[in-house]
Amino acid sequence: MATDDKAKGDDADAGPKDPRSYDANASGEGSDKGGDDKGGEHKDDKEKPKKGLLQRPVTLVVLIVVGIALIVLIFLYWLHARNFQSTDDAFIDTHIVRVAPRISGRVSKVLVDDNQIVRVGQKLIEIDPRDQEASLDQARASDAQADAQIAQAQAQLAQADAQVKTAQATYAQNLAMVTGDQAQATNAARDYTRYLTLKGVNASAVSQQQLDQSEAQAHSTAAQRDAAARQAQGAQSQIRAALAQGKTAMAQIAAGQAQKKNAEATIRSAQLNLSYTGVEASVNGTVAQSSVQVGNYLNAGAQIMAIVPLRIWVTANFKETQLDLMRAGQSVAIKVDACPRARITGHVDSIQRGSGQAFGLLPPENATGNFVKVVQRVPVKILIDSFPRDCPLGPGLSVDPKVRVR
Repeated sequence: MATDDKAKGDDADAGPKDPRSYDANASGEGSDKGGDDKGGEHKDDKEKPKKGLLQRPVTLVVLIVVGIALIVLIFLYWLHARNFQSTDDAFIDTHIVRVAPRISGRVSKVLVDDNQIVRVGQKLIEIDPRDQEASLDQARASDAQADAQIAQAQAQLAQADAQVKTAQATYAQNLAMVTGDQAQATNAARDYTRYLTLKGVNASAVSQQQLDQSEAQAHSTAAQRDAAARQAQGAQSQIRAALAQGKTAMAQIAAGQAQKKNAEATIRSAQLNLSYTGVEASVNGTVAQSSVQVGNYLNAGAQIMAIVPLRIWVTANFKETQLDLMRAGQSVAIKVDACPRARITGHVDSIQRGSGQAFGLLPPENATGNFVKVVQRVPVKILIDSFPRDCPLGPGLSVDPKVRVR
């Protein structure tokens, strides 16, 4: 009894047993029953140290292969990327045409609308033509008046020419008469002189009547000669007057011709102004920013709309360090932000001689001493070879060109 109590006391002092101890005992018993080999192997696995990641041959080989593949891929990408130069500082560019009337007037018709495609010579608006038609009629009236003045002056010139011819004929006739009268006067004067000489030698040789008749004849023929001379001078004066009248007529003809030229020039100007009443498109393109309505009064030169030409290109501002291998004619792949799925190709057309900063409003002054080197950008003109069908390309759209330089 005392022994049993002591055993029970020992058990009580030991306290509650750990359940894992029962499992361990059970495992030990089982291992005793099942055999000692299995229990020994389990104990060896727990005591064996774990291997590192690099100590596993398969994992190490995989990592090496992956690393080599990455290096090869990076090298291949570098070989491919070195053949191209790209930039995101690029946009669609063109020369926008500003439409303005060449004359002032009130708008009578507007024939186009925004975003409408127009062709060269297509009429965009019409200006009321009545003022220009009145100016044209006035110019034509001035031209007709000039024609009448020229015709009148030509008639006067013809009359003056006829008078000159008549006066010349009269003058020639008078000269002939002067010559005949001069001969008669000379002959009569000689006869009178002879009679006087004979009278002085022999008074009975010539009668006084014969002497008086000879003297009268000499005076008469001299008077006829002088009258013919005066008539010749009058005919000569008529010639000069007719010539002066002809010169006056010729001056009037010249003045009329000058007036006619002025009238013809005025007619051409009026016809041009009349044609300017229809404002036409000067290029093929699309209408944009139309600000004109029927009834508006337009001043000459005032912008009323713009036309975006169909011919567009890409202006790409590449860094100057990217231009080493860039040349005209190299192919370009173009990506447009507005149409990311569109496949657009082009080629380099030209490279501007000078950076964009050199053409700025305030060009750089590098000689001031405060110089900081900044990589400049140079505009490169890229022509588009293939246009997407469903992508509305227009000036100002952002693009990403990639130029193949090798």
